[in-house]
Formats: sequence, structure tokens, C-alpha cells
Amino acid sequence: MKQFTYMVTLLISTLLMAPGAFAASSEVTWTDYKSYRDINAGNENRKSFRERIFRDFEKHFAKLAATLPEGQVLKIDVTDVDLAGDTNAAGIHRTRIVKQIYSPRMNFSYQLLDADGKLVQSDEVVLKDMNFMSGSNLKYRHKSLGYEKKMLDVWFDKTFKDLRVKK
Repeated sequence: MKQFTYMVTLLISTLLMAPGAFAASSEVTWTDYKSYRDINAGNENRKSFRERIFRDFEKHFAKLAATLPEGQVLKIDVTDVDLAGDTNAAGIHRTRIVKQIYSPRMNFSYQLLDADGKLVQSDEVVLKDMNFMSGSNLKYRHKSLGYEKKMLDVWFDKTFKDLRVKK
């Protein structure tokens, strides 16, 4: 009975992990991050803030890439980030203030490679969402980097609409 339980547990674990195992992956490079337009931490430690922001973006790119065909690799080279809001507008307390005039921006280049490493698609991207506060459908309303993630989702959907795998 013990061996049977072990085998069933192993089988179920394998099946639950399988969908992610066959998805595309992503690799993100942060080029010259010290010159980025705005990744200011406000009152938070700059290094930990930057690492948390980069990790959050990397997870989001991985989530988007997972909708691409098996074996593909989405390589992203981020060259500039300007988070929604501004910390300089907050006065002495250095809190990020989000207003319509402080729209999110991101510049990067990407390469989509197939399972054999051949280039499928590539481009230089300059994203800016001037209407980031308009509309009522903010999927990431209570999440970190919600405006930026929405902007990336729109770009990804337009760019890879014919390549996405239905799950």
C-alpha cells in the first residue's frame, strides 16, 4: 500500500508539472540599469527595490513566454525603464506618486528563438502607455507594477498573437 501511494503521488506530481515543462522560456538582461530613467525606490533601499522590481518583471516575462510554443526562448534585453509615477514629486518623504502625467515606459529589444536556436522574430521596442490610468479593466489592480504589466501584456498580445498556444 505504501508503494502504491508513493507511485500515485509521483504520477500526480509529474502531471501537474508537465504543462510548464513544455512551455517556452524567457531570459531577461538588464543593460546599464544605472542609467534607467526611473527605478527610484523612494524611501526603500535602492538595491533591494531594484532587485525586487527586476525579479517581478522577470516573472512576468516568464509568464507571458509560457504561452508560446514548446521549446521557444524569448530573450529580452531591457535598456530603459520608467515606472508609473514619480518619487521626486513627493517632497521630502520620497513616496511614489502616481498621476496621469507620469506614464510608464520601457525600452527593450527581444529575440524569439525556436527550439533549434533559430531566430523566429526580433525587434527593438519602445513602449509608453500615456493612457495608463484610463479604462476600468486593470487586471493587476492590487499587484506590484500593475500599470507596467498591463502595458507589457498589450505589447505581447499584439506582437505574438499568431504564435500563442491555447491552453
